[in-house]
Amino acid sequence: MPAAPFPNLVPALPELFLLVAAMTLLMVGVFRKDDEAGPARVRASRLVAKLSILALLVAAVLVVTVSGDERVTTFSGMFVIDRFAVYFKVLILIASALSILIAQDYLEVHRVARFEFPVLVVLATVGMMLMVSANDLMALYLGLEMQSLALYVMASFQRDDQHSVEAGLKYFVLSALASGMLLYGSSLIYGFTGTTNFDVMVGVFASATGDGAALSLGALVGIVFLLAGLAFKVSAVPFHMWTPDVYEGAPTPVTAFFSIAPKLAAVALLLRAMMEPFGDLVAQWQQVIVFISIASMILGGFAAIGQTNIKRLMAYSSIGHIGYALIGLAIGNEAGIRGVLIYMAIYVVMNIGAFTCILSMRRRGQMVVGIDDLAGVSKSNPMLALALAIFMFSMAGIPPLAGFFGKLYIFLAAVEAGYFTLAIIGVLSSVVAAFYYIRIVKVMYFDETQEILDRRMDRPTSAVMAAAGILIALFFLTPGPLLAQAQAAAQSLFGG
Repeated sequence: MPAAPFPNLVPALPELFLLVAAMTLLMVGVFRKDDEAGPARVRASRLVAKLSILALLVAAVLVVTVSGDERVTTFSGMFVIDRFAVYFKVLILIASALSILIAQDYLEVHRVARFEFPVLVVLATVGMMLMVSANDLMALYLGLEMQSLALYVMASFQRDDQHSVEAGLKYFVLSALASGMLLYGSSLIYGFTGTTNFDVMVGVFASATGDGAALSLGALVGIVFLLAGLAFKVSAVPFHMWTPDVYEGAPTPVTAFFSIAPKLAAVALLLRAMMEPFGDLVAQWQQVIVFISIASMILGGFAAIGQTNIKRLMAYSSIGHIGYALIGLAIGNEAGIRGVLIYMAIYVVMNIGAFTCILSMRRRGQMVVGIDDLAGVSKSNPMLALALAIFMFSMAGIPPLAGFFGKLYIFLAAVEAGYFTLAIIGVLSSVVAAFYYIRIVKVMYFDETQEILDRRMDRPTSAVMAAAGILIALFFLTPGPLLAQAQAAAQSLFGG
């Protein structure tokens, strides 16, 4: 047999660069670390963190540089790069870099600053980028597990904290179960279609639906299992059980990372998997997505009302936001996908901003995460209160903040496609969710406290908080660039 041609490595250059960078950073940390001296370990952590941020930003530049307007596949069709992949990869790389930036001060204060943390973030990011570019069920699983292995360790990174270890164990056990379901679904799809490649599947399913032949029941069952595994990764109901416990137990910078970058990658993977190989089967899986979307919006709206821990509240908030985003996928057309892309970009900025505020909630140098601890913060730290109020109002969808426009494009797409019930449920659940967002603002501005929070905020966290607040508050002035990029990315997913 003739030898297979050597694959074109240029489309995967950012991933290859990050892999080499991660290995290099691992060596840098090992040779700079001194276990006998605490300050030396902190210096090594700082150096690796700075280099990791630089590597992620360089990778973002490479993503934009090596990609063109055309769709390109490599590695025997298992890896694809298009405008859709570029859109999500840039967001993921920026989110990962910001996560490292805001984490360093927390890690040093809690004496868990280790150079392995930024390396784990870089390795998880490589897995996420592979997920976004997966054009084959095997590539999909490879990227998913590469991301998950790093996330298991990060969730239990604070080894002396029982809650952190418990969070890591819960995430590991439940994620392994979800991965098993996804793998079983993939094996069924392969067994009944004879292929794992997305492009080949398009032809298989198009011919099955075009000539009126009945679609294989086994393939449909496989799609359901695949959906179940992916729904776990985006923490959608009824596969959301891990989210509140892991968000609460994991170190706060890890929770911030969980809520943005892996969520972006999982949504991108879900969109590509459902719209490319199974795009001709919308009628078969649409009702499943509609149910998941409605259930996530309702649970995210009501379950957070009684929460007293702000990290746990953010977990239920993220479930609700995924419900809104899935409306666009349930619609199954280009306008719906564009709405999801716009929504996820705004969601990332809102979440990273909210978690910078949570990381700044300290009393006598120690983290506090109770909502009641925010009482009176408008008087002791007015900038923190203003920033958190902006993010909470935006998440509630109050105009003219960016969160309002994120929901607007989703609901407009639903109404234009005739999904009035889905749009109405989304609006009503937004009204319910607004209660607990506005309650936080009420606590900050109108409740009295006996003991105020510390005023100290490290510069990187303050800078990220300020930048996110400005973007959210002033988005309505220049929404054009984001809308144009989202439109181009959605078109590329539909072959445009």
